[in-house]
Amino acid sequence: MKAKIKELLEEKISEPPKAMVKNRIKVLRAERDWTQADLADRVGISRQAVISIEKYKYTPSLELAFNLAKVFGVEITDVFNYVEEGEGDV
Repeated sequence: MKAKIKELLEEKISEPPKAMVKNRIKVLRAERDWTQADLADRVGISRQAVISIEKYKYTPSLELAFNLAKVFGVEITDVFNYVEEGEGDV
């Protein structure tokens, strides 16, 4: 019985696969010759927020993600991509 409990606890403790939302904001900005401040002004956020998103320190809300795509004139999937660990860069 103790062995089964220990096994279940170890399963619960093991971490799920890490995943993240990758973005192409820096590339899209460069293609348009926009600074972080330019993008921030166009979307209505701070330059620091743009920096945080580009450095993966902050994942934007769905509303902000759609607004970013709209400002770039592309589909949201051209800006953001969900990647699980082991899938590589997309």
